[in-house]
Amino acid sequence: MTIHPIESRYGRDEIRRIFNDESKLQFMLNVESALAKAHSTVGNIPKKDAEKISNKANLGYVSVKRVKEIESEINHDVMAVVKALSEQCGDSGKYIHLGATSADITDTALALQLREFIKFLLDDLKRLKRTLLNLAEKHKNTICIGRTHGQHSIPTTYGLKFAIFAAEIQRHINRVKECKPRILVGQMTGAVGTQAGFGKKGIRIQELTMKFLGINSVLVSNQVIQRDRHAEFLLNLALISETLNKIGTEVRNLQRTEISEISEKFLENQVGSSTMPHKRNPVYAERICGLSRVIKADAITSLENIPLWHERDLTNSSCERIIIPEACILVDYILNLSIDLLRNLVFNYENIKKNLEMSQGLVMSEAVMIKLVEKGMNRQDAHELLRKCAMESYEKKIPFRNVLLKNPEILRYMNEREIIFALNPGNYIGTAVEQVEIVLRELG
Repeated sequence: MTIHPIESRYGRDEIRRIFNDESKLQFMLNVESALAKAHSTVGNIPKKDAEKISNKANLGYVSVKRVKEIESEINHDVMAVVKALSEQCGDSGKYIHLGATSADITDTALALQLREFIKFLLDDLKRLKRTLLNLAEKHKNTICIGRTHGQHSIPTTYGLKFAIFAAEIQRHINRVKECKPRILVGQMTGAVGTQAGFGKKGIRIQELTMKFLGINSVLVSNQVIQRDRHAEFLLNLALISETLNKIGTEVRNLQRTEISEISEKFLENQVGSSTMPHKRNPVYAERICGLSRVIKADAITSLENIPLWHERDLTNSSCERIIIPEACILVDYILNLSIDLLRNLVFNYENIKKNLEMSQGLVMSEAVMIKLVEKGMNRQDAHELLRKCAMESYEKKIPFRNVLLKNPEILRYMNEREIIFALNPGNYIGTAVEQVEIVLRELG
């Protein structure tokens, strides 16, 4: 029986596997194994005992079922792992977990989980960036109306939209890479962080344990790895999700019946509504936007995990069992959903053109104003003149061109050919194409 939708509906199996009970247990066993090797290396325990612990520290010997049985008796998850592993190691079991505290194992194991996840995360982001760059290149000359405050403004291009999104995804790639050294760290600091349980070789034991695991050690810590690290990572996931929210919101708006410039691909047998047979809803984009709210909420919770009492408390532990797997699984899911959505976007070029022309030329008022200034008119005078012409066109519902061609003040500066040229959207997209080409060169 499944309860949470990420168990069956939202998420990829390969990501779920990183955070399932079996993987979590194996990562914890890996840490216990590395700790035993470190003790052996510094001469604290016999090499043969460390080797036996390492040989038994896998799911072939220590099962989730057995760990849960022990936990049900003692009510302590990490000690249940220690006991289950000790059962398999005979007399060598007395050296398992020597000097360590629970958080040394769980926090370090979490770093190992996140290391695996980040590989997928960076791959997702790179594939999404490539998808956006392909769209930017394909549509760098697809002229459409730009909108500010939900109103028609001046022409832009679809290529520029996608280039802006691609540049934002690149920043997320940079952020994830930058935070890896801060999040992929482990510790062996023992109770309250003094390493007293490890003796004088505590710092070396920590260094060796992390070396065997292939991650860095904390510089200094108490009984838990400090939660600013995890909060930073979840905030990065929230930033990624909000970019996807922004992309999804743009698709949803542009798919509105009244706009209908682009839309999600609609499958041959797809059903849009259980009661309205005609519906073609932007379900992917809406799902992306909806799940981004959960990821953002998880990030907010991670901030509240930073101020723990004194050297530690457990208030972070329970919620992290939820928020970290949930945020990771959902971010990966909506990243892949976004790639699928964007690769299959349907463009309605007829409506793109119709919307561009909907205002009967009013959206070209700035272009005319700039031309008047080039011809010698004061910029503020030109703005006021064009504002009055625009209001006349709007209120009388007549083409802007007609208003301009009968205005003597404008005709003093511009002839009919120049007015018609200025009213052509294709002549007023500025450096949009060049900007897209710059993005393609820089990020391609």
